[in-house]
Amino acid sequence: MKKKDNQTLISFYIITIFPDMFHSVSNYGVTGKAIQKKIIDLNCLNPRDFAKNKYKSIDDRPYGGGPGMLMSVEPLYLSIKYAKSLLKNATVIYLSPQGKKLNQNNIFKLIKKKKIIFICGRYEGIDQRIIDSLVDEEWSIGDYILTGGELAAMVIIDSIARFIPGVIHTKKSIEKESFYNNLLDCPHYTRPKKIYDMIVPDVLLSGNHNKIRLWRLKKSLEETLKKRPDLLEKKILKKEEKIILNEFKKNKK
Repeated sequence: MKKKDNQTLISFYIITIFPDMFHSVSNYGVTGKAIQKKIIDLNCLNPRDFAKNKYKSIDDRPYGGGPGMLMSVEPLYLSIKYAKSLLKNATVIYLSPQGKKLNQNNIFKLIKKKKIIFICGRYEGIDQRIIDSLVDEEWSIGDYILTGGELAAMVIIDSIARFIPGVIHTKKSIEKESFYNNLLDCPHYTRPKKIYDMIVPDVLLSGNHNKIRLWRLKKSLEETLKKRPDLLEKKILKKEEKIILNEFKKNKK
């Protein structure tokens, strides 16, 4: 493992049989910039490199029969142990449909861990003995099936990267994003102010910052109430937000 720069705030090791997939994370976008700045350290380990059989195969049939294959124990076990030796005191996370479902609050918890090893399963999953002996936590990004954990790992890494100090320049831009305050974002508009008979709301052109702030808050609450009312059940509402929501409810009657 390369010597870490003092600036590094979080380190990831990815256990994956497709390490090249992570070039899209490490070379582009917000995460790519964070890696270039050495704020994030990201490395991949391929279990195939730890396979001791002639053909470097890393799958086998499940005991008890049934369709599909499982990832073999030994190459996965050895690759995780090696990652743990390089990244001391890391949290080992298996990306799995059985895991806790990811949300914004959980992203904040993951950031605090500083060192994370992600296990990207393939085929029908991994041997339960790996989970019992080496996995600290299981996480899911939603109630649907993916062909492997790589995309889930990328989603989590991208979500984490946005909230690491120094990755995104302005704190305000983060605070206005969807889910940061358990609200969906308000609509946004850019130039020109009229195109194809579609116009920008007058309030956004008014220059009145308080009116603009209030319009954005109302739209944010309206979008959340319409599309994700479950988020409002979890949110501690401010007095101004309660008044706006009560007005929406009155107008619906």
